[in-house]
Amino acid sequence: MRKLMTSVAAAALLMTGTVTVAHAAESVEVLHWWTSGGEAAALEVLKKDLESKGISWVDMPVAGGGGTEAMTVLRARVTGGNPPTAVQMLGFDILDWAKEGSLGNLDAVANKEGWDNVVPTALQKFSKYDGHWIAAPVNVHSTNWVWINKEALDKAGGKAPANWDELIVLLDNFKKQGITPIAHGGQPWQDATIFDAVVLSLGNDFYKKAFIDLDPDTLGSPKMKEAFDRMTKLRSYVDDNFSGRDWNLASGMVIENKAGLQFMGDWAKGEFLKAKKVPGKDFVCIRFPGTQGSVTFNSDQFAMFKVSADKIPAQMQMASSIESPTFQSAFNVVKGSVPARTDVPDTAFDDCGKKAIKDLAEANKNGTLMGSMAHGHANPAAVKNAIYDVVTREFNGDLSSDDAVKELASAVAAAK
Repeated sequence: MRKLMTSVAAAALLMTGTVTVAHAAESVEVLHWWTSGGEAAALEVLKKDLESKGISWVDMPVAGGGGTEAMTVLRARVTGGNPPTAVQMLGFDILDWAKEGSLGNLDAVANKEGWDNVVPTALQKFSKYDGHWIAAPVNVHSTNWVWINKEALDKAGGKAPANWDELIVLLDNFKKQGITPIAHGGQPWQDATIFDAVVLSLGNDFYKKAFIDLDPDTLGSPKMKEAFDRMTKLRSYVDDNFSGRDWNLASGMVIENKAGLQFMGDWAKGEFLKAKKVPGKDFVCIRFPGTQGSVTFNSDQFAMFKVSADKIPAQMQMASSIESPTFQSAFNVVKGSVPARTDVPDTAFDDCGKKAIKDLAEANKNGTLMGSMAHGHANPAAVKNAIYDVVTREFNGDLSSDDAVKELASAVAAAK
């Protein structure tokens, strides 16, 4: 069936051309969790692009920044034999669905447009399965960012922290200013995002051995206890009402000068831009202290599910539109991420975007570009969720640092 559907799509693309295919198509149904202001604005770029090609967009948003709720909805749809056309998905989740045989084949459009030559190899690990393209990468997000309110930073002396000790001094200064030092949302994936950066700040080799190699000795090491100790320290700078707060609401605290900074991936920039804030003037973007030169990444991709033959042309057009250099620039300028292609110029990007593109290229060249544990690009979902559980319990004070180290090693071993 997969070969039949691919043949139909290939024939349609080659015989009728892009424009005709677009007008022959009816719609794409898209499941995603891009529901915040900045995310919705970025998604609108893709919607309008497809509508201009005669393809209507059936929106299926499921709130929840980490995508957990969306995956629950997706499972029900696939089990019921009615999968969406495309689903926003991350990392190993894509490969899991591919192994189940649920995803379609994008080779016809990918080969025609030369995706192999422009999509970074690190992303192709999740975009392809068994040698075939199964997903279209939209962007590259990097997760080890800090977003700082410029006014609060200026009151603290204007110097962005370059190491752990300087970070603590800054947080203490924010507290003296009467604002919440760290804007944070108490959700497991947000806790893990901070932990990701903390572990990375203790060394590239340490991060790789812990989260990519899943080395038992590293997971249970004194250095891992130091990482948990740092999490305990950071917890002391979070306000009492953080539990359950969505990430974009935490971003709003920094935007409104109610908090000093936020540790969050570069999708947070979209919230600042939507609020008409300017990099360098209203907010400052830096790598988590101690991690400059290294990048942990995740990549939003649209996994394309097996659909009936009559729906394939629209699905193929959506994939082609996603990988268009013009779309990649327009979308990522709004989203806060960087293009999933290496040939898109940085001219349209702001200072934080230019830094992100430069940092990504540097890390890719130096071998310090690594998949984010917190965002499903370092290890499979079962392992990620096991780490989430330990990190959140420790961050909330339910585990001591010593106990967290022991539980981390045993939880990962059980989940592997």
